[in-house]
Amino acid sequence: MNKEVQEINRRRTFAIISHPDAGKTTLTEKFLLYGGAINLAGSVKGKATARHAVSDWMEIEKERGISVTSSVLQFEYDGYCINILDTPGHQDFSEDTYRTLMAADSAVMVIDASKGVEAQTRKLFKVCGMRGIPIFTFINKLDRDANDTFDLLDDIEKELGIATCPVNWPIGSGKEFKGVYDREKQCVISYSDTEKGTKEGVATEIPIQDEEHLRGLIGDAAADKLLGEIELLDGASAEFDIEEVRAGRLTPVCFGSALTNFGVEIFLKHFLNMTTPPLPRMADIGLIKPTEHEFSAFVFKIQANMNKAHRDRIAFMRICSGKFDAQMEVRHVQGNKVMRLSQPQQIMADERKILSEAYAGDIIGVFDPGVFSIGDTICMPKDKLTYEGIPTFAPEHFARVRQIDTMKRKQFVKGIEQIAQEGAIQIFTEMTAGMEEVIVGVVGVLQFDVLKYRLENEYNVEIRLENLPYEHIRWIENKEEVNLEKLIGTSDMKKVKDMKGNPLLLFVNSWSIGMTLDRNKGLVLTEFSRN
Repeated sequence: MNKEVQEINRRRTFAIISHPDAGKTTLTEKFLLYGGAINLAGSVKGKATARHAVSDWMEIEKERGISVTSSVLQFEYDGYCINILDTPGHQDFSEDTYRTLMAADSAVMVIDASKGVEAQTRKLFKVCGMRGIPIFTFINKLDRDANDTFDLLDDIEKELGIATCPVNWPIGSGKEFKGVYDREKQCVISYSDTEKGTKEGVATEIPIQDEEHLRGLIGDAAADKLLGEIELLDGASAEFDIEEVRAGRLTPVCFGSALTNFGVEIFLKHFLNMTTPPLPRMADIGLIKPTEHEFSAFVFKIQANMNKAHRDRIAFMRICSGKFDAQMEVRHVQGNKVMRLSQPQQIMADERKILSEAYAGDIIGVFDPGVFSIGDTICMPKDKLTYEGIPTFAPEHFARVRQIDTMKRKQFVKGIEQIAQEGAIQIFTEMTAGMEEVIVGVVGVLQFDVLKYRLENEYNVEIRLENLPYEHIRWIENKEEVNLEKLIGTSDMKKVKDMKGNPLLLFVNSWSIGMTLDRNKGLVLTEFSRN
């Protein structure tokens, strides 16, 4: 086996998803701790200390204690090279998460043991379902009082429509949390509250058959309850089937506490054992296999101004096949240009490391002079292939944007266009009285705050936002066949264009969409744009 195939086969690329506050960022940090990528975990919400979560880099994230962009983190563990895509938990940034999931081969779903499946978990799970990617569940915060374990599993099965297979089983929760029972090893691993920021902790393994020792460690009541639950579990839970897991129909479940470090390494080991190396990707010429095809990649994220000193833009690419070499020439398919990728780097939050090589499964950041768009394909100069596009989801909130100082039009246009190219917001224009008005659409209202903050801090432009009543947006799919001037709409409809000049319709009421379709025979409207 040559080095390239070996390197690709040891890659594991996954996204971490959860509802806000389920402990996703803490879990990410503990993974990095085990991989030796960091020596001390940052106190994620600790306002008293100056340390922030490693994966949060934008100023507004540090101020508010939430992740608003996806971070990419790489570390080595036990012979594997692991790429973690940390995603924003807040629902107002779910579109960034959709795109990130396009770059992952599997997802780790973090659930708060006292809350079960929450609204945002449902939404994100749906996207995983659309892609059919394997999901591994970590039920977190067992160091606090938790819901009944069977109820938690039932909740996942009913709410998300996926079968569960517990890999281990918790013994109590909160003050009564004693450890977990490992079903495969048939032993109890005891819990000891470890030092918060380190990975040292004493875990004792006791075979389940050694009842005397077990009762001495966890007490009679906990032992009786555990033995009864194991019996129930062996009769009731789904059989472990790796094919079902990889098809996204069965989720292995582990329990633990990321904050106190208990169960994290157990979960990481099980997870690495079950996940796959980089998976083939669908392109217009068929499936592209990672080890059988030369270098190819696609852009799934663009981020401007990651480095305040340089005011640069970084395009994040997921390598789908082959080996990337910094000296090689590649083809940017959509721009039909052969080029060298400038300053290829691995980014650990806001720290950067220039790369000379990378392999399928890796995520690289490259300097973007403004040529890349989300969904673009990069491949070898002689190749002709295009990866499937990443859908643009329909925004749900709209506002008219005006800059306060009209002399700063140039900075305003540059700033708003660059932020829109990252995919965080969508810009639409309308012609009114000969003036081009800018309308911004977002998936969540918090994006308006981020837009305002970033325009002020990164582009020195102050804006005023005027909320608009529109809630529904439709792209015109058959625009070549439709005369926009003669379109018969409703009184609450507005005609606008997106950044690429595609015509769209905005509506206040959902029933207006049906009426507009009835009044214009042959008109085809769609909820998202793929171009």
